[in-house]
Amino acid sequence: MTLSPVFRSTQAVQLLAEQGVWSRLASDIEAQAEAVRTVQLDFEDVIDDSFRKPSSPKLPDLEVATSEGLRFLQEYFFLILFRSIFRSLGVEKSRLQAYAELNFCIKGTITAADNIFDDQSKTLLPLVPSSGSRFMSILQLMSFERLARSVLERAVAASVIERGSVLTIQRALLDRMAEIGALEGSEEGGVDVIPKPNEMLDRVHRVRGGSLFALAFEAPLILEEGDLRGRISVAKEAVTRLGTAFQIVDDLTDFEFDIGRRSHNLLVSQVRHMGTEREKVALAGIWESGLCPDGAVEETFANSAREVLQLAYVEARASFKSLQDLGYWFDHSLADEVVHAIVGLEGVSRMQALAGDG
Repeated sequence: MTLSPVFRSTQAVQLLAEQGVWSRLASDIEAQAEAVRTVQLDFEDVIDDSFRKPSSPKLPDLEVATSEGLRFLQEYFFLILFRSIFRSLGVEKSRLQAYAELNFCIKGTITAADNIFDDQSKTLLPLVPSSGSRFMSILQLMSFERLARSVLERAVAASVIERGSVLTIQRALLDRMAEIGALEGSEEGGVDVIPKPNEMLDRVHRVRGGSLFALAFEAPLILEEGDLRGRISVAKEAVTRLGTAFQIVDDLTDFEFDIGRRSHNLLVSQVRHMGTEREKVALAGIWESGLCPDGAVEETFANSAREVLQLAYVEARASFKSLQDLGYWFDHSLADEVVHAIVGLEGVSRMQALAGDG
């Protein structure tokens, strides 16, 4: 999971539009785009131009109805959401911008690290393509470390934060990233023990998904004070539950991938410990071979998959309810639609099948 959900469900996107969600987020979408552009311009001073593509001098059309706007929303939705939450809680404008820039660097760092774990090559910087996906990911990792430092130094120069806070923020971010990375690293050779669902939810999903989302709140919790800091702490716990919800969804949409590498997956746990005998027999063969036939989640494991999806609903509903109690404008009754909307291309039909038949 890389903080990169993709809104592929047009029905859910349209419903959220009708509820005014996108219009309420418009200023945050624009501000996050400006933050991304600022950091990408910083990149010009980080590495020789032979490694960089030319930076765009202007922002794209960010209307959600346009293809450019939808693509940006797809890539940066959670960062936009985090900024919107900070704004609603009363964070001052100059710090909002610093947090938006820093969170882009966090997202880029996590994306590069995830590339290495999953043998992918996605980049959020205008890098010239080169042979070797691992090299590109390592280059992106090193670049975002420098860029995060540039963001913090700019905030110091503008008197937005004190210099003494820089190392404290960097330490807090690295500690949490190390926690997430240690979990990922423990699965490199596959897992032999499959914990029970509740245990896996707490030990795996609240780290892999929950702690990932909580990264955005490390700097504000260090810099803000008084009542605002207390409200941010509550929001962080809510967002941790939201990250947990989307990690659960990832387990449903990435079931085949997780089976192939024998990593933790909540549907595997649900079937193993609480599934029907038919499901358990089918899982045993798939787990042993590492090969999952098409349609297995929607057909063979449908009952257990719906139980897992319900866990995602519970986490998302509780998250948005907590945020609404803090005064955030998002109607928590729309939580299920957000869960449906944020899936990769390959997950749309699966989510529709599980949700529609449940």
